[in-house]
Formats: sequence, C-alpha cells, structure tokens
Amino acid sequence: MYMGFIYIREQCMDQHASSNPLVLHGQHFGRTVFALCNYPSLLTGGILRLEELQDSSIEDYPANVRREHRVFMELVDSYPNLLECLTTGEEEDVIHVGELIGKGASSARGDDTKTLKSAVLEWLMPKGQPLIPPLSRNIKSDHSFNHEVTGALLCPAGLDWSNAKTKQNLKIGEIEVRGDQWPMFLYTKYAYDPEDPWQGLLRSDILIFGFKHVFTSPSSVEKEPKATRSSNAHLHGMKSVMKGSLAYIATQVRFSLSSSSVFSRTDTVTDSENFYHSILDLLEDPDKTEEVVDLMAWWTRCIFPNSSSSQQAISKNSALSKIREKRAALQALTNDAAN
Repeated sequence: MYMGFIYIREQCMDQHASSNPLVLHGQHFGRTVFALCNYPSLLTGGILRLEELQDSSIEDYPANVRREHRVFMELVDSYPNLLECLTTGEEEDVIHVGELIGKGASSARGDDTKTLKSAVLEWLMPKGQPLIPPLSRNIKSDHSFNHEVTGALLCPAGLDWSNAKTKQNLKIGEIEVRGDQWPMFLYTKYAYDPEDPWQGLLRSDILIFGFKHVFTSPSSVEKEPKATRSSNAHLHGMKSVMKGSLAYIATQVRFSLSSSSVFSRTDTVTDSENFYHSILDLLEDPDKTEEVVDLMAWWTRCIFPNSSSSQQAISKNSALSKIREKRAALQALTNDAAN
C-alpha cells in the first residue's frame, strides 16, 4: 500500500502532464464512463461518503448521489492502488489527483470536439452528394436550426421539421429545446415512431461514424472498424462499447451539429449536460435492461466485430439455447412457488 501511495504521489508531481498516467487515464475514463463532472469534488466526496456508508446504505441517498458514488467506485477500481492511496494521503493529494484526471477528461473532450466539428460535415449527406448550401468548417453560426440539414437532424423527435411554422419557431428560439428532448439524429434513418420510441433509437449512421472517428480512428469511418495500435480503443484495451461511451458520442455529435462554438457543461443553449445525463438515465434504467443489453451487444458487434465481447445471437434449437430455455423455465417455477 505504501509503495502504491509513493508511486501515485510521484505521478502527481510529474511535470509532463500530457503523458502523465493519471491524465491519460482521465482521457479514457471521461470518454467511456463519465465525462461531465468535477473530479476533485468527485474524489473528496466519495472518500467522505465511504466513511458515512459504514453506518448507512447507499440506497438511502438520492439518485444523483448514488450515481456519483457509482462513478467514484468505478474510477478508483479502474486504477491500481488508487483507493488505498487516496484514503491514506492528504487532502491536497486527493485534490491534485482529481485535477490530473479531470485535465485528461477535459483535454480528450476538447480534442474530440475540435476534430468532430469538421468530420461531421462529411457525414451529413450520402457520399458524393454536395451539401447545399455548404457549411463552414470553422464558424458554426450557420449550423443548428439555421440550416435545413442540421436543423432536420436536431429537430426534437415528435416535432415536424417539414412544418414551416415549427421550423421557424425552432430557428428563432420560440420553441425552447431542452436536453432531454432527443433529436432525430439518434434514430436509424432519422425516423421516429411515436408508437415505439425504442425502435431504431441510438442506432443511427452518424452515431456510428462518430464512435469510429473517436475510438477506432477517423479512417475507420469509411471501412471496416479496426482498433489500430494508436487508436484510443487499442491503447486502453477497449473491446466492447460501454454505456458511457455511447452517451459521450451522442453528446459530441449533437454539439457538432449545433451553432454553439464552445462546449460548456453549463451552457443553457445546448443544455449538453442535461442531454448527456438523460441518455445515461435511459441506459442505466433497470426497467429497460433487456432492451439496453440488446442495444449494447449490437454496438459491440458493429464496432468490434472480432472481439470476444461481441455477442452473437444464439442459434435456435442449439444445445445452448435448450439449456437456457430449461433454466428459465425452472426459474419461473421457483418464482411461482415462492409467491
């Protein structure tokens, strides 16, 4: 434990922040688990809560605190000796570790925001078809509801972008769009079925392109995805799509389509933090477990087709399918008897 503390203390003192292991870990953690938070506060609050939980249960806390604590535990579990070092170190050490991890998460988000701003423009139209009128790669004032294509993609599901009055009200801000009003670009072929809101949700091409661009390399967008040695996925041993990474990419793509020039958690125009949390709320909803498992398996097959984590559908009438059917039947009988 003591050697682990010395090791992390030395990392805190490392002047080469861009290559500091804690900064690098923060980059990946922000992209895949939780992107928008104050990491020093997360760590200090988590340590204090560990003491409180000796006499209480995490279920006694509000939902937002339970999520914060889950993120805290995922963070300390994802880095060797981190929890022991934080609980035995001084408060200033805890804060500095949080600052380094936060620096990594912030720098990764900034890099992705910058590169996606231009890349997204290539995905707005089928290959070979021009975007009319063209959009600027550097100035975003003509994006969002100011352009026919980006406006259609950002139009909240359930509203009719083809309706002239709706379009005008969105453009002038008469209709205020909150972060939990999900845009059309989240859906397959950008089509929303109000009778079945799950149909095609979070399976659109532009999301796939964005995910490949960030995690498996920009060049993989136009060919079979493959985590190259220098890709973010390969560098961190990523072999499956995580819920946090899907929410992160959806948030990044949404921001790229918007007219806002600077990404900010507190920006009330894009309401990015609310949007990000609303996607995570869906993916972590215990009542949607079956749909989410299917969604995440679909994403892993799409991005990492050769990974062992890429779960293929079980063949019908196979021995494995029969075993699972029998197990489910026995479990149902047990539950009925218990009731």
